[in-house]
Amino acid sequence: QVQLVESGGGLVQAGGSLRLSCAASGRTASIFAMGWFRQAPGKERNFVAAINWSGGSTYSADSVKGRFTISRDNAKNTVYLQMNSLKPEDTAVYYCAAVSRRGGSWYYPSSYDYWGQGTQVTVSS
Repeated sequence: QVQLVESGGGLVQAGGSLRLSCAASGRTASIFAMGWFRQAPGKERNFVAAINWSGGSTYSADSVKGRFTISRDNAKNTVYLQMNSLKPEDTAVYYCAAVSRRGGSWYYPSSYDYWGQGTQVTVSS
């Protein structure tokens, strides 16, 4: 099992920045990739960004490209999401997730095996 704990959410004005962190523990050697998703009230959980745990290749949703950056620190078993130029439409609960199986698309929640509890990000206009 892998446990994921997010931190760093909060309230920020439009144009501001936040950095989310996700610390993994447990069977971290089984992690193949990690990702961030977000879910606004009444909406589906949507892909934000993902990173390959060994090679560091990254993938981002078009809506956040140029504003959000995903990175990882393997020594700390932690993945980060640096969010700049935040907009009110970025308001959502942000979830960290980990993949331990190969073959799925990292753009879909169903490909992820482990999830954090979520952290609220609110961007005021």
